[in-house]
Amino acid sequence: MRCPVCKTEFDPQASPAKPFCSERCREIDLGRWLGEGYALPHVPDPEADEKPEEEQTNGRVHDDED
Repeated sequence: MRCPVCKTEFDPQASPAKPFCSERCREIDLGRWLGEGYALPHVPDPEADEKPEEEQTNGRVHDDED
């Protein structure tokens, strides 16, 4: 198995830090996540472009009983 941080080949049965080769590489990976070095892709919500009815009428509520 290859460590995703340092790319070193290692025996996964011998590493308590799987899928990393060492605790050091595990902590480096965690630091990258916490420092936003890694990120999940943002998929825009197609419905987010739609404005709520209240916003479209500038906050005014229309009374349909006129």
